[in-house]
Amino acid sequence: MQVFHATQLVLPLPAGHRFPMARYQLLRDRLPAEVALIKLRQAAPATSGELALAHEPAYIHAISTGTIEARAIREIGFPWSEAMVDRARRSVGATIAAARVALREGVAANIAGGTHHAARDKGSGFCVFNDAAVAARLMQAERGRAPVPSGTGGGEPLRVAVIDLDVHQGNGTASIFRGDDSVFTLSLHGARNFPFRKEPGDLDVELPDGCGDGEYLQSLEAALVQLGRRFAPGLLIYLAGADPHEGDRLGRLKLTWAGLQARDRRVFEWAWQRRIPVALCMAGGYGVRIEDTVQVQVNTFAIASEYWRRWQNPGP
Repeated sequence: MQVFHATQLVLPLPAGHRFPMARYQLLRDRLPAEVALIKLRQAAPATSGELALAHEPAYIHAISTGTIEARAIREIGFPWSEAMVDRARRSVGATIAAARVALREGVAANIAGGTHHAARDKGSGFCVFNDAAVAARLMQAERGRAPVPSGTGGGEPLRVAVIDLDVHQGNGTASIFRGDDSVFTLSLHGARNFPFRKEPGDLDVELPDGCGDGEYLQSLEAALVQLGRRFAPGLLIYLAGADPHEGDRLGRLKLTWAGLQARDRRVFEWAWQRRIPVALCMAGGYGVRIEDTVQVQVNTFAIASEYWRRWQNPGP
């Protein structure tokens, strides 16, 4: 299974900054040893033209040149630097690459990504550019329209579902795709967690503080049933946040490792039963113990790898 990364880039964050940058390298170090058939690939940066499929050119220019206003940088939560820009572009590039490979091989992944708070004209909550939105738009552009018999008119564009299981609502993704019936956004998130002003997506499921495995998995199952009734995607972008874990500093939910594994397996099984390719992104994770966050993510990759093997040997 091909896994894309930009772990060679480490942001120069101030001492005590709460973003756990080290988790990406820790995850990269563990994956080859613990998950079978992983092939690590360095991500190329997304171009300005690719970013412009989901973001305003003025915003892209301001980020790229360091002319963005101080208040906008504060909302993102990272100090501006050339390394920040490069890493943000490569995080998008990794999801683009994962989506391309998933459409060929069934499953591929980005060690980072899931930057779902970034809207068309601004970043927020440690999210500079919205990797899922850019990748969805680019896959639609590259795929064009589905082939149809001669003389029957145009086909449908590639339909993309974004299943966002980060503990925080994917407000940026929802705002970018509002009113677009070719992309379906599903978000399960803490009702009282950031962002405190939610952006309505196609299907939002709000969960109470303290929500545990049983309630969460029931809510996910009901949401997947709705998604299956309302939308038939040709690509799934899955944001598998580690922050619903009971050991997360910011999550406020109480999922166990076993509960999160059941979550991941249910999403991959839902997609497999419909033969929908999956591009996997890691999204958030802020464990009191960074090792717990990394373990959640290793578990997710192990399940993804199982389903990648199914795609290579689908059987009868």
